[in-house]
Amino acid sequence: MNIKTSQAPRRKAGPEAAPFCHEIRVSWGDCDPARIAYTARLPAFALEAIDAFWEHHIGGGWYHMELDRGFGTPFVNMALDFRAPVTPRHRLLCSVWPTRLGRSSITFAVQGHQGGVLCFEGRFTCVFSHAGRLEPREPPEEIRALLQPLIWPDAEK
Repeated sequence: MNIKTSQAPRRKAGPEAAPFCHEIRVSWGDCDPARIAYTARLPAFALEAIDAFWEHHIGGGWYHMELDRGFGTPFVNMALDFRAPVTPRHRLLCSVWPTRLGRSSITFAVQGHQGGVLCFEGRFTCVFSHAGRLEPREPPEEIRALLQPLIWPDAEK
């Protein structure tokens, strides 16, 4: 799905020119009595979009990584800024892109838009770990090679 230039940052042309975009249907059950999404649903939407990023790029999300590939990526930091309410009125388009790949960590940026309006944006840092153990490790070489061209450091705040 393409998103408008005004909805997500752009960079120079090429196969990785636009961030990955994940569409979420916000339902009535996601909302509180004020008719906006519960605060706790916004980080959940962002994490769902990051999991979809992995699924799109490596053929499976966190479950696949942990059980089939032998590594995990537990989160060590999350920061989220709220910009506008999220409601069931429009699909939530979550743009995801990696901004930094360290020796054993990766940071993602996520922006959530509805109807062309920025609703939230955040930074999420994960550490690569051995499956079943919370011991840091470097990402597998094929994962590093896949991620390197997707890094978008100029979009970092």
